[in-house]
Amino acid sequence: MINFNPISLNIQFLQFLEFKSKSTLISKQGGFFKDLMPKQDYFSRALYTIDIGQNDIAHAYVLNMTQVEIKLFIPSILDKLSMTIKDIYGEGGRFFWIHNTAPLGCLPYLLDRIPPTQDQMDKAGCSNPVNEVAQFFNSRLNETVVQLRRDLPSATFTYVDIYSVKYKLISQATQYGFKHPLQACCGRGGGKYNYDRFGRCFENVKGLRSCSDPSTRISFDGIHFTEAANQWIFERISGGAFSDPSTSLINACQQ
Repeated sequence: MINFNPISLNIQFLQFLEFKSKSTLISKQGGFFKDLMPKQDYFSRALYTIDIGQNDIAHAYVLNMTQVEIKLFIPSILDKLSMTIKDIYGEGGRFFWIHNTAPLGCLPYLLDRIPPTQDQMDKAGCSNPVNEVAQFFNSRLNETVVQLRRDLPSATFTYVDIYSVKYKLISQATQYGFKHPLQACCGRGGGKYNYDRFGRCFENVKGLRSCSDPSTRISFDGIHFTEAANQWIFERISGGAFSDPSTSLINACQQ
């Protein structure tokens, strides 16, 4: 079974509050400590990056929730996100860079967990039903961002279409120098996806091994992308071509 990150959005916000508070106390000690900690105005100038959806939806599938049940569950996720962003705003945050979720139906661990039938696969070999849920999540996330812009007119929100970037890479892998886009580089599963949920790459399990050249692969362990794939993705999104509004990462940080 997949072990999901226990550090929820709520816990991350509490950690942020603690860091913000303690950095002030430490700075007051002066000297080295003053230079080590961020200045208080940095918190209102910072770019708050949020990437959300993958763990929530994947966990729902692991719990054997149906497509309908997952879609009914999504609004509660986005309500929590909206509340957290408003809480960060209350602490001075003004700049938000929000990623939508990936084409989850192309990830080896979900393809292995919920194997699509032949008629459920798209031309890239991805699962249409799972990707449809991801797209549903993204449409509701976009609506949430639109509402946040209305509710917090002094804040700046950049919505980044990670789904389209990652699907482009996976579906046109060979064109960009990658291969075996639906296979994990590191694993012991073999077969179509090289993924085994009972023997994953970060675990000390006999038979695990990495592929010879991770720089040519998209998925490292069936769940996370390789450094090479993430670099490719960053180069596409940092210029603003997949953003709403079309804002480069540098400009988003300087607004």
